Amino acid sequence: MVKKAPRRTAERILEVTLELFNRFGEPNVSTTLISAELGISPGNLYYHYPAKDELINSLFDRYEKSLNDLLNASDDVRDVEDAWFFMHTLFELIWEHRFLYRDLNDLLSKNRRLETHFQSVLKNKTRSVKALLDSMSRAGAVRIDSREVEATATSMVVVLTYWLSFEYVRDPRNALEPGSAQAALMRGAHHVLNLLVPYLEAEQRTHLQRLAGAYTAS
Repeated sequence: MVKKAPRRTAERILEVTLELFNRFGEPNVSTTLISAELGISPGNLYYHYPAKDELINSLFDRYEKSLNDLLNASDDVRDVEDAWFFMHTLFELIWEHRFLYRDLNDLLSKNRRLETHFQSVLKNKTRSVKALLDSMSRAGAVRIDSREVEATATSMVVVLTYWLSFEYVRDPRNALEPGSAQAALMRGAHHVLNLLVPYLEAEQRTHLQRLAGAYTAS
């Protein structure tokens, strides 16, 4: 039991840090605030995470692993219904780690490790979206010229990556609060998939409109 205690403390530190980062933004959260929120001494915090960057990197590592697991499922997407669920699940994961996207440029400018790893994140997102397009094409849900796949996938990744920044600029006081989550995720998923409208078969296009309408009405 004694050996497990440090791991429990380290995990609790990450949970509270993620909550504070998401609520206030990483630049506005100090290690002093984190230790005070946890009710532990700064020395105890430093024992587990000697620098703030180690907290950021640990949270990012957990996010990256979960993200890659999810992205690997993109080639199972066959139609608009699958794509809607996939994108919404992806946005939920992004929302759970929204501090990364809220303060992305600032984080990358200060953290070289994060900079290089986030480049891999973009590549993996693009690869995943291409796999999604290929799978939907083989299933007959979309018809897209191979010459348009790269630009379409890139546009979808741009919206995926910067949607929360857009939401934040629209409403800085409320956009990233928990009560705004469902509407923000729905809008994000809709706008990503809306980029496929020119390529969707008629029935699939109609179904996307129904899905978006149902979520808007709920």
